[in-house]
Amino acid sequence: MSDTEFPRTIGKVAARELAAHGYTTFDSLTKVSAKELLKIHGVGPKAVRLLGEELAVQGKGYAAD
Repeated sequence: MSDTEFPRTIGKVAARELAAHGYTTFDSLTKVSAKELLKIHGVGPKAVRLLGEELAVQGKGYAAD
């Protein structure tokens, strides 16, 4: 598994690709929009939804589109 703080439920490929693009923490996701994340090959709607739910639990969110 990639060196990220993301849950395993997003999938190995999504975690690896997010890390390859410099996203390894939930804080790093607050600087990018969900729309931009979906443009990354291997990062699909399920991963973006799960990460978005966890961001919301932490009182955070994706950047605005």
